[in-house]
Amino acid sequence: MRYNLCGLVAAALMCFSTSFAQDCPSPLTWKPVESNNVIEWEKFPEFSLPFTLVYEGPRFGDSRSLPLSRGFSHLATFSGNEGATLPATKRAITWYHIATDVSSQPWAERTLESPWGNDLTQYRNSWNSQLRGYANIFNDTQGSDRPAYDIVAFDIERIHDTDREILGIKTNARVPANYRNLSDNQFVDRYKKDIQKLYAAPGEYFRTLAPASTKLGSYSDVLIRGSFNNWLAMTLTPWKDWTTDPNLVLHVMRDTITGKVGGPFYNQLNFLTPSCYYYYDYNTSPLGKDYLSYLLFVVEANRAWSDKPVIPFVWLRYHDAFNPTIPFVPNFVAEATAIFPFFSGAKGLWLWEGPVASRQDNYAVYEHFIAGLHRLSQFKGFFEGNYELVIPQPAVESARTKSPLWRGAIKGDEILIAAQNPYTTSDTQVTEVKLSYQNWQKTITLKGREVFLCKFEYNTISSVKPLSLTNLQVAPNPVRSDVINYQFESLTSMTGTVSLLDLTGRILQQEPLNVNVGKQERFLKANFLPSGMYVLQVQAGAYRLSQHVVVAK
Repeated sequence: MRYNLCGLVAAALMCFSTSFAQDCPSPLTWKPVESNNVIEWEKFPEFSLPFTLVYEGPRFGDSRSLPLSRGFSHLATFSGNEGATLPATKRAITWYHIATDVSSQPWAERTLESPWGNDLTQYRNSWNSQLRGYANIFNDTQGSDRPAYDIVAFDIERIHDTDREILGIKTNARVPANYRNLSDNQFVDRYKKDIQKLYAAPGEYFRTLAPASTKLGSYSDVLIRGSFNNWLAMTLTPWKDWTTDPNLVLHVMRDTITGKVGGPFYNQLNFLTPSCYYYYDYNTSPLGKDYLSYLLFVVEANRAWSDKPVIPFVWLRYHDAFNPTIPFVPNFVAEATAIFPFFSGAKGLWLWEGPVASRQDNYAVYEHFIAGLHRLSQFKGFFEGNYELVIPQPAVESARTKSPLWRGAIKGDEILIAAQNPYTTSDTQVTEVKLSYQNWQKTITLKGREVFLCKFEYNTISSVKPLSLTNLQVAPNPVRSDVINYQFESLTSMTGTVSLLDLTGRILQQEPLNVNVGKQERFLKANFLPSGMYVLQVQAGAYRLSQHVVVAK
């Protein structure tokens, strides 16, 4: 799979006018559920998607594993006779209370969250009891301490994120004196080193019991967290810093020796599960309009630092941090949440529901989420095998400028476009959005907050003239050495340039190129680059190719 950024330098790209075939299948006609605490799965036809989609929502008596035939790949809440019938390959679980179940320990105390003085024997006994409980859900592991799940997400969340927070516990009497006597810098460094070892302990224990095929993630504890703090900081911090400043990466995800992404905890994880919950009400808070930018920012920021699959946790309610009644999000927000993350490179979604089963609520918003998945399933071929994502600009730029968001996926000679204007002032407002990528351009019209999803022909340049410059590729990508190796093909000899840009369009390095006929294999020095996301551009004659490059040293 290849990923490309274009929009920040789109003004410099050459475009050609032509006609476009458009395919926008009509959404299903369906009536939202009217009764409380019901989800009418069977009003939707059966469909699947090529992603990891975990359902940890309410089941309301469903005894036929209906989410698995409506887009979802795994269940994390269980119903009916699934203890006997659900195969391990379809099971997922959030392993809760890993750090807090032994409440007497320093790690468990919310105001302390200390890696020192914890009794790991007590923790292992607690973990064993918890894992027995997860094993007992299913007949094939009942009575053992060896749960068989395809996917497990740790729920730890017991860490001080910042140096200031870490120093806040230095005077706590439960911190051993030998640590309290360290200098501030030594104290912070030791905390980061020891909390990383402690974070790795439950994974190490789990691996002694569970099948080797089990894939692990860690809820919220990822490189760039989803949080209301980062929602606020999203536009205040330059995108370049989000993708290059290691101080913005959660320290438990950085190797304490090299300072680079890694370490015993990060290395255990097979995928990343940031929490992308919505904090600010769309209808009452100006910040609520940034919901889609925030969701995509979390995906894109984590992908900038890591090549591990990103599978965000999403919740179709507003977080109770600001609204204790935890109302549902608007229906168009649910539909967009089901569609857009995959256009920013997410490899799945984990749909979670909090402990609100005793409430009486209308769950039509869940059906709008399912309808969004179904719409996307009509184009699932775009996300299978080799495909290319088009990210015109980082999501933080859309939040900063309050502009519509669009993303694309290219497969063969077609491009699939998803677009929405969360910043419109009414449901009837019409917004024109100009799309452009390399030699392709198109203007679409959005009405209100609709989620636009259509495909177009992409082989438009052939009707103008043969494309002389093609097939720009960077390999390996991510780049982990001091050079960026790239290749492309040309039908003619010509002169040009190769440029490396940051995500604001600023040229960091530029060299002349003598382009020959045929396949070209070149390299560009990258020893001066910090880890992050960049754009490699090759321009020759009237042509310009761009390729997204991730540097991960």
